[in-house]
Amino acid sequence: MKRIVVAGASLAGLRAAESLRGNGFTGELVIIGAEPHEPYDRPPLSKAVLAGRLGTDHLQLPVARGLDADWRLGCPATGLDLTAREVLAGADRIGFDGLVIATGAGARPGPPGTHVVRTRDDADRVRRALAAGPSRVLVVGAGFTGSEVASSCVELGLPVTVVHRGATPMGSVLGDTVGAALGTRQRAHGVDLRTRTTLSGLDGDLATLSDGTRLNAEAVVMATGSVPHTAWLLGSGVSAGPSGVDCDAACRVFDTGGAVIPGVYTAGDVARWRHPRFAAPPRRFEHWGNALDQADVAAHNLCGGPRREVTALPAFWSDQFGLNIKAIGLPQLADDVVLAQGSFERRSFVAVYGRGGITVGAVAVDSPRVLDGYAAMIAERAPFPPAIGATDSPELVTVPGGVA
Repeated sequence: MKRIVVAGASLAGLRAAESLRGNGFTGELVIIGAEPHEPYDRPPLSKAVLAGRLGTDHLQLPVARGLDADWRLGCPATGLDLTAREVLAGADRIGFDGLVIATGAGARPGPPGTHVVRTRDDADRVRRALAAGPSRVLVVGAGFTGSEVASSCVELGLPVTVVHRGATPMGSVLGDTVGAALGTRQRAHGVDLRTRTTLSGLDGDLATLSDGTRLNAEAVVMATGSVPHTAWLLGSGVSAGPSGVDCDAACRVFDTGGAVIPGVYTAGDVARWRHPRFAAPPRRFEHWGNALDQADVAAHNLCGGPRREVTALPAFWSDQFGLNIKAIGLPQLADDVVLAQGSFERRSFVAVYGRGGITVGAVAVDSPRVLDGYAAMIAERAPFPPAIGATDSPELVTVPGGVA
């Protein structure tokens, strides 16, 4: 191959480019990025940046020496012509022999006058709004990003109300039992947490909630999920849409008929695929580790090595309200959960998730070092509930709150 194009200049795109060089590709390498910034680290945006502990100018990811890439930043991909093997970017048509689609996802937008936290520029705007000292911040959505934004507000001493459509914070991923325990901790830190509620209207600083409550909120941050950047692929023949770009575990992209498109791969937040370790429908995994794993696999396979697949267990983490939350596997598949170590009333605990008598996930709160053992159980499809026998293990009593 003479030229490979990487569409997307974030973590997955950068890692794919570096892995292409590491796998021996010596041809022309073109990296197209929608944002004007060089690749940067996104996880701190809703944490250290909003809390004022870190500026966005300190988030740049290191770039491997000798990458020798043609960077085209501030130039989003706008179309794909598979017949001509060209990516459209503005007025340019960039031919390719190989393509990695790593365009990621954007925040689901809210009403005019509200903020989101997904990009470096987003975080700068929210940081300025918080630094102005609003009398109250309203966060819409209590998933991981919304909870982290609320935690940053608490750290800054700002009154914050969080509204969430679900029954508990992060419940769609961790289940309502663990979500309720984390919600209790949010309220203990002074968060005005309102579940089964959402924003129904906004008139200046006056927010109307779905339960009829009206409150003054000088800053409103929407944290209601993400939307994969796939609009540029419309009509291209790629199987892509609101759920992401469809691919297999080898990161090979499918066409609309379900066939593999030669020389076209995908990686990162935009990729939708079926994980080979789980009996679960295809999904996107918006995790740091997955972006790296898929980028490496896509580059390896694109360079013609023996075909590899992504088999690493999904893993993600969050720091909020002084807690470290780390999860592995797919807790959201569970129909049952047990408390394996610690207690919900204490600061640290481990919950293990099962489906159909098989262990599928685990979450550790302030106990990150114990997860390796649980990862082995998940990888081995160990029976559920597991036999732990740790010194801090309670009686393994099943508690209600499976996610599925």
